[in-house]
Amino acid sequence: MYSFTENSVHYQIKKHKDQLKETGFLPLSDLLPEDTVRQVLSELGIKFRNRIFDPVVTLWSFLWQVMSQDHSCREAVACVLASRVFRGLKACSAKTSSYCAARLRLPLELITTLARRVARDMEQQVKPEFRWRGRDVKVVDGTTAVAPDTDANQAAFPQSRRQKRGLGFPIVRIVVLFSLATGAALELVVGPCRGKKTGENTLFRQMYERLNPGDVVLGDRLFDSYRDIAQLRGRGVDVLFRMNATRHHDFRRGRWLGREDHVVEWRKPKFDALRFDRETYDTLPETMLMREIRFHVEERGFRPRSVLLVTTLLDAAAYPAEELALLYRQRWHAELDLNALKTTLQMEMLRCKTPEMLEKELWMHFLGYNLIRRTMLEAARQHHQRPRDLSFKGALQTIVSFATPLSTCPAARRDALVSARLKAIATHRVGDRPNRTEPRAVKRRSKYSLMTVPRHKSTQRVAA
Repeated sequence: MYSFTENSVHYQIKKHKDQLKETGFLPLSDLLPEDTVRQVLSELGIKFRNRIFDPVVTLWSFLWQVMSQDHSCREAVACVLASRVFRGLKACSAKTSSYCAARLRLPLELITTLARRVARDMEQQVKPEFRWRGRDVKVVDGTTAVAPDTDANQAAFPQSRRQKRGLGFPIVRIVVLFSLATGAALELVVGPCRGKKTGENTLFRQMYERLNPGDVVLGDRLFDSYRDIAQLRGRGVDVLFRMNATRHHDFRRGRWLGREDHVVEWRKPKFDALRFDRETYDTLPETMLMREIRFHVEERGFRPRSVLLVTTLLDAAAYPAEELALLYRQRWHAELDLNALKTTLQMEMLRCKTPEMLEKELWMHFLGYNLIRRTMLEAARQHHQRPRDLSFKGALQTIVSFATPLSTCPAARRDALVSARLKAIATHRVGDRPNRTEPRAVKRRSKYSLMTVPRHKSTQRVAA
């Protein structure tokens, strides 16, 4: 009969096994607990077989894959293999076929639901002082990513017409809605870069359900559209956009609010079948009061010398022109957030070879991005800082460095590790660099010439 006294060998073995059971299965599992994933699986009615790469393990592995520097399926499988052996479980195969098949089975709805839920939870934790005049500000912007050159990807996301077949890559258009206060990615819409109704405006309209009455939306001049502004006003959402270059303005007209600040009446544009369907056009108001503001940029190094803004915030006393100019300047955070996704998380060049998997890969990047932002928000709250003042790359490096210790340490030491991680993240602050300018050029050269014929033809020439 085994003796389980405190000093016995059997007791120590049992204690060690119990500690392993209490620890996370894979790195980053503390950011996305298993209970949360299984709750969403239950809500969505997703059933699955009991196997090594079930949806929970596959999700964790996929998350580690998009957040690690290597980004390979082999490393993700190696992580699962090492975790199973460490826990005393049967080793899985080191080959990637089972994992790739599991990613294909992984429901897209599971990833999108988790990403949106993390963003929603962050919005609920925003302190009042992080809001702009007591209102939630959301920033919309678009970008593109390059996908592998496969027939399936080319059919869904055609390459540029300027490039010959075999010399270009499929281009994926991405429009994102960010929270200005937390940096969370609230919504994502994906589409091609070619064809009718594939522009950023069209994709943005699919996000309207994500906006709440009282929100303020920031956007560049591309979103200055009578239709979009009218539909957003109908939802109780205010806008602050840069004025479209084709729009005429005259500060001698309208109701004067201040120097180069007035309220004017916009009239509905003429019906254009290429831009509207008749039903949508008829729902738009015939006229709309809009506020137009011009402010001048005096800092050296900035390209535009004057900026024209349009907004539905008509009250000059509640929303002074200077405050609106400062608010619009913060639209640049969307560019920084997209840079964090495309450069820091390496989303600029996607890896999946089918459109279905490309969308999953994009949403996994956004899930990982939101989990990092949520950790940054917690670090900012505990150490009395603003979330926007913390470094995203510093947070990612810290989270990845702490991932393995947190997944293997006993439960009694986990709180200390989490506290140390949050303190380290709060330490990495973004430098205060107002009016910083950089040359629009690159220093690094490449010794290789551009490919001018398809790869298989180049290979034949080299072999000849």
